Amino acid sequence: MSRPTRVATIRRHLVEGGLVDLGLGEATQRAGYPARHETDGFAARQHVDATGALLVIVGAYGPDWFTTMREARHRLEQPYVKCHVDGNVLGLADNELLVRWATSAELQARKAVQEERQAPLKALLRQGEAEQRAEEERQSLERAGQFGLF
Repeated sequence: MSRPTRVATIRRHLVEGGLVDLGLGEATQRAGYPARHETDGFAARQHVDATGALLVIVGAYGPDWFTTMREARHRLEQPYVKCHVDGNVLGLADNELLVRWATSAELQARKAVQEERQAPLKALLRQGEAEQRAEEERQSLERAGQFGLF
């Protein structure tokens, strides 16, 4: 059984990420029509799955609900939040995401993908730093009166 995911914790992470909590009730969330709300924001509710695990369903609402949903997913999948977000669960509306705490294996896989994606940039930065150090060393030798022969 997975670790319980509390709606208050998820709500706090999203509000700290700059999203607006609309505070919609469960009946309003289930009614659908995410674009009918005037302001962009989210609403969260508690959910218990078939295994008895306590999960959270986050719904995005407002004229630009798709962007709100993307921002919520991005915020919750940050390494310091450590959540797993799934939008392809049977029974969820188009504007809803199922949120639970990520397992260690999921976090390690996410970290490996991120490191692989950043590897070329890190190599380029290291190369630039090495070239900069070599140029600074060459300039310090020239200032000391030592010049290269070739």
